[in-house]
Amino acid sequence: MNKLLKIILLVLFICVAFFLGYQITTKISHKKEVAKNIKIIPRFIYQNINGKVFTNDDLKKDIPVLFIYFNTECEYCNEEAQILTNNITKFKDIQIIFISSENINQIKKFAQQYKVNHYDNVHFLYDCKVSFASTFDVNSLPCLVLYDKDKKFIVKIKGQTKPEILIKKLKTE
Repeated sequence: MNKLLKIILLVLFICVAFFLGYQITTKISHKKEVAKNIKIIPRFIYQNINGKVFTNDDLKKDIPVLFIYFNTECEYCNEEAQILTNNITKFKDIQIIFISSENINQIKKFAQQYKVNHYDNVHFLYDCKVSFASTFDVNSLPCLVLYDKDKKFIVKIKGQTKPEILIKKLKTE
């Protein structure tokens, strides 16, 4: 009986080790694939807060793009929006795309609260399929994904960021 228990535990240990190894290699492979796919802004289709479709084709040419993945109830997201509002003139040459999978009405209220929805370079989008997070490998709020004027990936930043840091990252690219 003691020998049988040892064999079962050994087999169980080997199975768990193989399973964990498989999970780790799969996750690493996925991360590499996503990193490759976001080198240039991936194709996307979202809805703006007015109910119209917004795609890559709606991005302005020859200016950088800053995606901000947010949630209206996230304290840090609200602080990030306030920081951007206070410094909106520094971002006049950057297209800012706020994106959330929340209800469109919540996104509209958020946009109105921070009074940046009337700027031509600021857009609020609704991710109804909840695809942004997996496409851009975003797993925290807020998360900023910055692309240069040629739509090439610069950096992904988790959490709040000072405007000066974003501007500096754009100028070094």
